[in-house]
Amino acid sequence: LLQSLLFTVFLIIYLIILLGNMVIMMVIRTDLHLNSPMYFFLFHLSLVDICYATAVVPKMLVNFLVKESVTIAVSACMTQMFFIFLSAGCEIFMLSVMAYDRYVAICNPLKYQEAMSKHFCYQL
Repeated sequence: LLQSLLFTVFLIIYLIILLGNMVIMMVIRTDLHLNSPMYFFLFHLSLVDICYATAVVPKMLVNFLVKESVTIAVSACMTQMFFIFLSAGCEIFMLSVMAYDRYVAICNPLKYQEAMSKHFCYQL
């Protein structure tokens, strides 16, 4: 009973994460007014958040459904840890890039367009 309840709660949370981030990505892609570096980075942060949640939650949901003792193979554990660390590293990098973007926008507003060109954003 407790496992079923936890499965339902975490499934709902996971679906909200997926749906929320996909809506953010869809709105940024479809609205032409959101064509600034801040939204470019926000789009990619949403993508990283989806990858981060997908690296953790599906295996946890499967473990909630299994009634007997749950174990994970070492190779599967290492693979999951690789994707967790990769997603966490990408998220930290994306937040750092977004902080730099806001720093340039606040401290050098007249040079913002030049400093944060499309080419530079793609490089970041």
